[in-house]
Amino acid sequence: MQPDLRRIIWLASFPKSGNTWVRTFLANYFLGGKRDISINSLREFTLSDSRHDFFLKATGGTHPPDADIATYMRARAKALRLIAGAREGNHFVKTHQILDVVEGEPLIPPALTAAAIYILRNPFDVAPSLSRHAGTTLDDTIALMTSTRNIVSSGTGLHDILGRWDDHITSWTSAPGLPRTVVRYEDLIADPGQGFGTIFEFLKVTPHPGKLKRTIRATSFESLQKQENEQGFIERPPGMQKFFHSGRAGGWRETLSDAQVAALHNAFEPALQKWYPELVGETAAIAKRAST
Repeated sequence: MQPDLRRIIWLASFPKSGNTWVRTFLANYFLGGKRDISINSLREFTLSDSRHDFFLKATGGTHPPDADIATYMRARAKALRLIAGAREGNHFVKTHQILDVVEGEPLIPPALTAAAIYILRNPFDVAPSLSRHAGTTLDDTIALMTSTRNIVSSGTGLHDILGRWDDHITSWTSAPGLPRTVVRYEDLIADPGQGFGTIFEFLKVTPHPGKLKRTIRATSFESLQKQENEQGFIERPPGMQKFFHSGRAGGWRETLSDAQVAALHNAFEPALQKWYPELVGETAAIAKRAST
């Protein structure tokens, strides 16, 4: 009899929407006792669907560094079963994949899925953060965010199939039969107690007030920046100066040009109306100014 592998609770997001911070918060709450959990110890708590070691194990060490999408998807199907079975019971797995079927295989297999926590962040703040992360220009980053062919590939034969920012959100938030909760990064930052309370409620966990307060303090961006300055961060891409840059909401107002705001607003206005109505009027006015 095959074991039930519906164990994965996906921590899902479009890249640079706060996934790592959420992982750090949950790791410190659930694992942190007398010591804080280091940003370089997150593997003790969460796995990732881009762990190269699982792909090598799934393919007997033969997963090629130049794997095309079809080869990747065949290996992914096997690797995800190993990831799902790597721990007893439900456990968290980070993903940036869009929820879709590629080459006849689901990127997020229902047979391995227990639930999902989806984190979204407004596209105006995603763009500069993703630009820094990927080492690309803002214009190139915005072009990718608005493209259905947005795929990020690594030198190890792994691929993040992302698609457009708005399609990514829709794929996760409207998937039939998927137990999920949806949280906005901006709300988590503004009030971590209330924001993470939504996640704890979904997980059917009653947070301890003292432990929650300690976790909020341990995972403040100041604390994470200090850790990165002192220890480095093993997940920081080569060439990137800082992973934990500022973490604040609204920095786009000092970073994006009117034309760049307009490009994002015009591409994503329906999704903004649904998820970020407070930004629609402001960015519409900027888009109008950019067109004159």
